[in-house]
This record gives sequence, C-alpha cells and structure tokens, in this order.
Amino acid sequence: MNNSIEEGKPIAITSYILIVGVLIAMSMNAENKNSFASFHIRQALGISLTFISFALIVSNFDSFFITFPMWLCISVLWSYGIFSAIQGHTKPMPLVGEWYQKWFKSIG
Repeated sequence: MNNSIEEGKPIAITSYILIVGVLIAMSMNAENKNSFASFHIRQALGISLTFISFALIVSNFDSFFITFPMWLCISVLWSYGIFSAIQGHTKPMPLVGEWYQKWFKSIG
C-alpha cells in the first residue's frame, strides 16, 4: 500500500492543478490504475466542478461579501486536498469529500 501511495503521488498532486490537471491526471492513471491517485482525482474533479458552479452563480453578483467567501471556501478545500495528496493521506475533504467519492466512483 505504501508503495502504491508513492507511485500515485505525482498523479494525485497533478490532479489539483485546476480542471486541466484533473484531465491530465486521469490520462496518467488510465493504464495502470492507482487507488491513491484515483481517490485524489475524484476529490480534485469535485472541487473543480464545485468552483465552476459557484463561480457561475456568484458572477451574477458584484459584491465582495459574496465573492470573497466563495474564494475562501474553495481555497481552503483545495489546500486541504493538495496537502493530503502531498502527505500521502486519503482523507476526504470536509463537508463535500464523501459526496465526491460517491458521485465520481466510476472515475479512477
């Protein structure tokens, strides 16, 4: 398992580079499936789609008090995810991580 984590770390970290990183990581993980990388690909895909969804909604408002909390929330979740990947942990993101694992279980 530990060897699997070390092999999957570069893919897992790549997945957190916006939506492009998710697509690159998915192609890197396509041939030899790595469960650690798959976990983080699902988390990164979820945070990327959440960011896009929130951004589309929030873009209708021109208010710091609406946009700042969105950016703060996304930044905290993204930081949690990438630091978990760097440290070799498979802890889901707070609040939404379990949902991402369920919704994207076929990805990986």
